[in-house]
Amino acid sequence: MGKTKKAKPDEMADATGPTPPDDEVGLDFTRAWVEFPDPEDDEQLFRCDLTWLTSRWNCIFGQGCQGIQAGRAADGCCTLGAHFSDEEDEQRVAGHAARLTPDIWQFHDIGTASGWVEEDEDGERQTRRWKGSCIFQNRPGFPGGEGCSLHILALREGREPLETKPDVCWQLPVRRTYEWVDRPDDTQVLVISIGEYDRRGWGSGGHDLHWWCTSATSAHGAGDPVYVSYRPELTELMGKGAYDRLVELCEQRLAAQLPMAPHPADPA
Repeated sequence: MGKTKKAKPDEMADATGPTPPDDEVGLDFTRAWVEFPDPEDDEQLFRCDLTWLTSRWNCIFGQGCQGIQAGRAADGCCTLGAHFSDEEDEQRVAGHAARLTPDIWQFHDIGTASGWVEEDEDGERQTRRWKGSCIFQNRPGFPGGEGCSLHILALREGREPLETKPDVCWQLPVRRTYEWVDRPDDTQVLVISIGEYDRRGWGSGGHDLHWWCTSATSAHGAGDPVYVSYRPELTELMGKGAYDRLVELCEQRLAAQLPMAPHPADPA
């Protein structure tokens, strides 16, 4: 995979939606952004949300995650299955799924017999939902391990999970968007934004999610900030040169005595 100049815009919702759960902060607050040219491509400019990337968010799946659907906390964010970003994404996952065995994939028999891909109402392909969640998700109590079987496969093989999982799964909760910007001198630059995949990132339906972790104080308490804990994912999304520059800027922000605009879900 790697970075690409092909934009894949998301539908953004303007609705404010229902009141979020008690442990979630609001969607609108002051953020600190930084822009810098891509060291490896002079036609690209990165715009990065330092408030998010220096926050202490971490995934708490199985450790307090409330899930995006009420009554299904054990699903985490897997309840809806995963849409493939393109044909290459699906083919890559297929190659890894072929190596899954019954001891690490709970639904291996049904998945191999009748398939693990389905189409949604708009005809877009995604991982099949089985018994209320993604067919690759092992349920609590499965001897091979709870959670994504593709994730478990990666760890067993000494790989990064981003190699085996659908794009949307390993990218969450980092959001990458693209926008071609016309400059006053009649040139164009591709602005690549790297930020938080909050409720709005899901489209209008995001406001109806039971719970979402990036805004939840219970998911903010990690020892390392996001730019450190998500090093493999950010490197894949940005390229090594841009990621290295991001690290410098994040470290400068954290070294400041009074860094502006901290994430409100972070511990005081």
